[in-house]
Amino acid sequence: MKAIGCKEIGLPDTLVVEDLPSPNAGEGHIVVSVKAAGVNFPDALVIQGKYQHTQSLPFTPGKEIAGVVKEIGAGVTRFKVGDHVCAWLSHGAFAEEVAIKDDFAVARLPEHIAFVPAAAFALVYSTSMHLLADRAKIKPGETLLVLGASGGVGIAAVQLGKLLGARVIACASSQQKLDFCIAHGADAVINYETEDLREAINRLTDKRGVDVICDPVGGKYAEPAVRSMAWGGRYCVVGFAAGAIPKFPLNLMLLKGCTVLGCAFGTNARRHPEQFTANLTRMIDWMDKGELNPVVTACYPLERTPAALQDMLDRKVTGKVVITM
Repeated sequence: MKAIGCKEIGLPDTLVVEDLPSPNAGEGHIVVSVKAAGVNFPDALVIQGKYQHTQSLPFTPGKEIAGVVKEIGAGVTRFKVGDHVCAWLSHGAFAEEVAIKDDFAVARLPEHIAFVPAAAFALVYSTSMHLLADRAKIKPGETLLVLGASGGVGIAAVQLGKLLGARVIACASSQQKLDFCIAHGADAVINYETEDLREAINRLTDKRGVDVICDPVGGKYAEPAVRSMAWGGRYCVVGFAAGAIPKFPLNLMLLKGCTVLGCAFGTNARRHPEQFTANLTRMIDWMDKGELNPVVTACYPLERTPAALQDMLDRKVTGKVVITM
């Protein structure tokens, strides 16, 4: 089978396409014929050795897939050959086949759900769902502010926020990205490159402020966003795509009566698999009913995976990018 190999720490152009033996389904495992694999910002960090969880060399990167069960190992009872599944992995998604442990991180898909959108939500949509439902416990009628709203986690938060009954304000750096957010459900938008973020939030909330902030970006917009919180608001830290880890005065938490919440999806899923399963099941049900459609803006063949990762690093990506086999 063909796979993407990471044999040295570096940028995407150090990755190679290689032929590897097909995996076998050991006890308690299944082998999945991968039809599509989601591309995520952490994938670009992992290959550079910049992610919070490192991977021993050599390895196949990639953290989410959709495909068909090819083989089942001894002791597997939840799946049968031919089942359509999606899964979240620590690594190994950018390959034609992958062996996966039969545990909470694998879910059966209704067969009419296409593989490309199914490969686009196990990680980023689960991240945003964990943020909104488990950490922020967002309520219908509350206002959600999404920073970096045109990216993978951002646009997932926009869509899921609407499904959970929130009013959504999307923030991005260009009119094209803001139009993209409006097309996928944002109620209002802010261009934080050309507008004063605090003034815009005050205008859009009649100076009340926002209840929940989804921040996968970090950098210079975190503090003005926190200063624009409503009383009792929740600032949810997802990541630092901008590179800089923000620092702001702790007295803001006192003055706003607000909470800073870390949203470490992967660690939480391992500690509380029942939450991950419940959220994933809920989202698959929404997809089954046509209420949730993961936003995929581009598909790349397997051999162009390095280009997909480089486009993500170069901020050329909106929504989700998927690798197809």
